[in-house]
Amino acid sequence: MAHLFRDLSLGHSKRESTPPPPPPPLQILPPTRVTTSDLQSPLGQLASQLTDSDLRLTAFDVFLAVCRTSSAKPLSTSASSNLDSPNLNSPSNHSPAVQRSLTSAAASKMKKALGLKSPGSSSGSKKSPGSGPGSGHAKSKRPTTVGELMRQQMRVSEAADSRVRRALLRIVAGQVGRRIESVVLPLELLQQLKSSDFTDQQEYEAWQKRNLKALEAGLLLHPRVPLDKSNTNSQRLRQIIHAALDRPIETGKNNESMQVLRSAVMSLACRSDGSLSDSCHWADGFPLNLRLYEMLLESCFDINDETSIIEEVDELMEHIKKTWGILGINQVLHNLCFTWVLFQRFVATGQVEMDLLYAADSQLSEVAKDVKVTKDPDYSKILSSTLSSILGWAEKRLLAYHDTFDSVNIGSMQGIVSLGVLAAKILVEDLSTEYRRKRKGEVDVARNRIDTYIRSSLRTAFAQRMEKADSSRRASRNQPNPLPVLAILAKDVGDLAVNEKQVFSPILKMWHPFAAGVAVATLHACYGNELKQFISSITELTPDAVQVLRAADKLEKDLVQIAVEDSVDCDDGGKAIIREMPPYEAEAAIANLVKVWMKSKLDRLKEWVDRNLRQEVWNPQANQEGYAPSAVEMLRIIDETLDSFFQLPIPIHPALLPDLMTGLDKCLQYYATKAKSGCGSRNTYIPTMPALTRCTTGSKLGVFKKKEKLPNSQKRNSQVATMNGDSSFGLPQLCVRINTLHQLRTEMEVIEKRIITHLRNCESAHVEDFSSGLSKKFELTPAACVEGVQQLSEAVAYKIIFHDLSHVLWDGLYVGEPSSSRIDPLLQELEQTLLITSDTVHERDSQILEDDFKALKDLFWANGDGLPADLIDKYSGTVRGVLALFRTDTESLIERFRRVTLETYGSSARSRLPLPPTSGQWNPTEPNTLLRVLCYRNDEAASKFLKKTYNLPKK
Repeated sequence: MAHLFRDLSLGHSKRESTPPPPPPPLQILPPTRVTTSDLQSPLGQLASQLTDSDLRLTAFDVFLAVCRTSSAKPLSTSASSNLDSPNLNSPSNHSPAVQRSLTSAAASKMKKALGLKSPGSSSGSKKSPGSGPGSGHAKSKRPTTVGELMRQQMRVSEAADSRVRRALLRIVAGQVGRRIESVVLPLELLQQLKSSDFTDQQEYEAWQKRNLKALEAGLLLHPRVPLDKSNTNSQRLRQIIHAALDRPIETGKNNESMQVLRSAVMSLACRSDGSLSDSCHWADGFPLNLRLYEMLLESCFDINDETSIIEEVDELMEHIKKTWGILGINQVLHNLCFTWVLFQRFVATGQVEMDLLYAADSQLSEVAKDVKVTKDPDYSKILSSTLSSILGWAEKRLLAYHDTFDSVNIGSMQGIVSLGVLAAKILVEDLSTEYRRKRKGEVDVARNRIDTYIRSSLRTAFAQRMEKADSSRRASRNQPNPLPVLAILAKDVGDLAVNEKQVFSPILKMWHPFAAGVAVATLHACYGNELKQFISSITELTPDAVQVLRAADKLEKDLVQIAVEDSVDCDDGGKAIIREMPPYEAEAAIANLVKVWMKSKLDRLKEWVDRNLRQEVWNPQANQEGYAPSAVEMLRIIDETLDSFFQLPIPIHPALLPDLMTGLDKCLQYYATKAKSGCGSRNTYIPTMPALTRCTTGSKLGVFKKKEKLPNSQKRNSQVATMNGDSSFGLPQLCVRINTLHQLRTEMEVIEKRIITHLRNCESAHVEDFSSGLSKKFELTPAACVEGVQQLSEAVAYKIIFHDLSHVLWDGLYVGEPSSSRIDPLLQELEQTLLITSDTVHERDSQILEDDFKALKDLFWANGDGLPADLIDKYSGTVRGVLALFRTDTESLIERFRRVTLETYGSSARSRLPLPPTSGQWNPTEPNTLLRVLCYRNDEAASKFLKKTYNLPKK
């Protein structure tokens, strides 16, 4: 591809008010080239050694020939060129149409139709192309005819122009009446010009070789009519040309060498192509004709503002079209070539002049109309090559449009998409045989292409964001708490989706109604693939895992929201796009990890129960509370487990809480069951009834002998079931077990209240999570504790009567006379045993106080002889209210103290509870009284509260 112009600034004319001096008279000015390494001409590559400069000069020769001749008229001078007819028989009178100046300020119709700007329009000046380099100093040197304009546009020296004009005059003189299309121009120029017409021998030889190569290209390498391999003329011409390229022949004479050359050339050029015309076919074979015509079309661009088409383009194009007869061009080929030239110029000038892009798009629309009615196979081949080149260039940018476009050049995206989509539609709908086999309604070419661009570009952008996130992670490795890669990536992908929606989707939506939806679906799939691998690799709940899954959940919600908004006008409501976005199920993954975490905690807790209960001795002296240390430790572990659970950075605490509660409930139930196991029941201690007998001591029937009285020190009767000698099943130990189960049941309510407090502080909890209390209550443990206390209480009772006191009751029931088995000894020992039991069983203080208070009231009543009962009740009301506080569990007492204090001191007590002053009055609703009762308590809950609130030491 020839690139004729320098890289000039967009939209500004670079012409000077005073033109620079002209070049040397015989110098041929080379065009300024703009390189486009990624864009090759689709019009075909020549097999000859013709350079772009050779093609340009040959194209100028053709242009000059058709525009300097007319029918029955001789060639005229530059000032009087007749442009009305390409006939050689015209007389030499001057045409007024040629005489007029071409510098008219009137706007070009063609430029208006294509939406093209005028040269220098941004600066407010419109200068003639003649004011550029090489045009001379004086105003007279400015172009006044199409011929002069074309010479300057194609950078041809005046000497070369004058030489060709002289040759054309000689041709006309010798071939009067012949049309220019019947002339083989390079041959006639060789015939008319000799070495003396050139400045030096080197210039002459270069000119001769160019014309010989032109003949070779048009007649041998790219002929209009295919050559027969046995054609002797083609073989002879090839030999002549190759010999002349090595050793120049003498031209300008009618010598033998020229006669042989003419004979071979004319025999090949005059072969018929099936038409009725008498034209010679030397420059109308593909792709030579297209390359020559491409050179002519490129002359329409201003040499001083390469992004602009000259104002005189209408008249220039009118004369360029006169070359169609020689070059074998028609309107269809013209539209295709002009489309390519406009597009190529847009690319070559840095893709900054949008007018060129829109002009190429407009011209391609004409090509789309042509292809519907043109079935020529050669045209289809060239069209396919051209469209493929345009589409390839466009798709190279659109398949990664995030890398191609930014805030500076986003304006060009719409034009490039339009051009690429139109090229694809022509290729698929008009040139593809596969498309013709399908119903047209089944394929939406534009939508499919945009869909491909979106998915490809976003996959590329995602991969880049992935690499960037990985780099950010490595850079922050030494910082505290660096974010995981996928958490960083989730934020980047979210930003990418928002940018896509705001910047690119409005443009792409012109061809695809759900552009944003396709974009977010693609990002959703890309991130989902990475997330799936991440989830499959994690086996436990870690801070990184939670961060990633929460970030994924947020990203998914944002992407789905964009898809829904984009599909609001869709017939199916966007269901097709949403189906492309299978849920990440990040919450499910979090839930599974939390369940694994909970199972680990619960399994360890159960193992701990087994291990510690085997070591538990149930010693009443182990602590002041009178219950097992293992229970205290277990409740501490449960508190820590709940605290750890609610500290997990997850959004689904309320949903997973029932599972944790169920697991803890089972562990506590397991503890309660193990605590009572092996302690027996009432059936364990009930002795077997003795056999009936009526025999006395002296009876001869030895089978039914009456038992003799045994000493009191003897062990219990063998009929009574016995426990083993394990000290953990003694009476004090059994009482500790009862205390422990009772304490567990009491603490269940405390734990449930603490869970409600946790939920209130949980950001993911809702109102309904507090209203439904079923999931926050222990169901198995309270029943197990009640059952255990009942079973152990019965066991203790039967053990005392039938085992521990069997020597004073059971062992003497059937010995001797009734008078020897009185109940008094049993009652005496039973009283001692019950004292031991009462000393061991927990929470007896309130009962002791109430018993003492009852004794005090009885003292004042004195069996009716003292104060009246109603008077005693009246003055003992306050005491009864205070005594009720001693029966209240610690947690409820703490809550009552908080509430009363807040009511007393108002909002100032919310941050820290004040220490209530001593009032000197006892009242169950007064803060100081409640605090004194709490200070009397000796359990862990009261100690922790008092230590934390008032820094009071443990009792």
